Amino acid sequence: MALSSTLNLIKPLLILVLLHLPSHNSSYLEYSDALSRSILFFEGQRSGYLPNDQRIVWRANSGLGDGWEVSADLTGGYYDAGDNVKFGFPMAFTATMLAWSVIEFGDSMPAGELRNALVAVRWATDYLLKTVSQLPNRIFVQVGDPIKDHSCWERPEDMDTARTVYTVEAPNTASDVAGETAAALAASSIAFRSSDPAYSETLLRTAVKAFEFADTYRGAYSDNSDIRDGVCPFYCDFDGYQDELLWGAAWLRRASQDDSYLNYIQNNGKTLGADDNINEFGWDNKHAGLNVLVSKEVLEGNMYSLQSYKASADSFMCTLTPDSDSSHIEYTPGGLIYRPGGSNLQHATTISFLLLVYANYLQRSSQSVSCGNINVGPTTLRQMAKRQVDYILGENPKGMSYMVGYSNYYPQRIHHRGSSLPSIKDHPQMIACKEGSVYFNSSDPNPNVLVGAIVGGPGEDDMYDDTREDFRKSEPTTYINAPFVGVLAYFVANPNPS
Repeated sequence: MALSSTLNLIKPLLILVLLHLPSHNSSYLEYSDALSRSILFFEGQRSGYLPNDQRIVWRANSGLGDGWEVSADLTGGYYDAGDNVKFGFPMAFTATMLAWSVIEFGDSMPAGELRNALVAVRWATDYLLKTVSQLPNRIFVQVGDPIKDHSCWERPEDMDTARTVYTVEAPNTASDVAGETAAALAASSIAFRSSDPAYSETLLRTAVKAFEFADTYRGAYSDNSDIRDGVCPFYCDFDGYQDELLWGAAWLRRASQDDSYLNYIQNNGKTLGADDNINEFGWDNKHAGLNVLVSKEVLEGNMYSLQSYKASADSFMCTLTPDSDSSHIEYTPGGLIYRPGGSNLQHATTISFLLLVYANYLQRSSQSVSCGNINVGPTTLRQMAKRQVDYILGENPKGMSYMVGYSNYYPQRIHHRGSSLPSIKDHPQMIACKEGSVYFNSSDPNPNVLVGAIVGGPGEDDMYDDTREDFRKSEPTTYINAPFVGVLAYFVANPNPS
């Protein structure tokens, strides 16, 4: 038989075999699995008394004396990243984004995961309620001395560093933290409205008080000399407090439908810099998120007095679109959105979230965005978000999932104290401050898998070295994961957007 005839006979069989071979990429599109893991991550970040249904079982109670030095109960909440400090500013943003994920995409979540997402929101908001329980005179903005904490490599359960409580007393300023806390509580009040109306009411009532403090005593919390050394350079307010005032007011408007907040964002947009830095969104800069959020009223409610916010949101979408004349967002060769400064995946997850939310608003109002030479519709925005999601889950030059515990190839040596030290369940003896260094310096994989954690991610060349030392790449944070919960929920229901 001629060789060509033999190959023609074999070819169909070969195709069948290849189709059934296990693929390294086979798990990339398992969005439901990724969603479950992204929510589970928050249980590994918990501070305080852990409940009986705690699923990350290598963790145990920690920070049980938090607040004692100011005669307040400040237990609970989340550690922000791989350390044991409770920074109020990024924690409030985390809560806002978790709640927004539920508001926009909760209907796409399986019932069990919607419940888990609300539990994750409430773990933050229960703590945030404590931080503003002494308003109108006082707000607690942080627990833990970061300098002393960062000098140790210690499990949260062993923590013996100073649990300093950083407090802002009126008339000193904390517009950023109080404004973000107002946003978090207002957004969460919407998320809980149907399942727990009484709790929802408490959240909204407290959000109003937090916003009043933010607006009455205007200024950044890191401008206070007794706060600055504890929050800088980690979570300084680098971009100003004005965006948090507009952001808090916008969420109070959405939660309450009170026209006084509508008037606030209409009348204060210019003076509070609504047109500034409109292409950023994260724990410090709320502008792009603010513009998308407020645009809902323009697109779906014909509130044309807010048109300037929609114009800024449109402009942001155009900067993200590679074929647009106004595109100026940097992408890695592998297609990941890239911003310098470390912990890059925080940008990919927040921007992906805004792409999907804006796409929904546009679709419901049958509109598109004019980007000069092209019109950009909801499908294009969703496909751009999908590219970021798939990159994070493994469709990238390294073939690595940047979500821990997802697929068979993910970071093993993340910059995270609890994950890298033996569990207190396996090693009940205390591991003191400097005794943990041997584990930090070890080349062994972390003994405890922090399932669902999304690390800081690769550099501008798509490269990632799996090492604890490079915290900018290997450290997970709550505010990387929080928006990704909503993003994944969308793709669970719509795996191939069109």
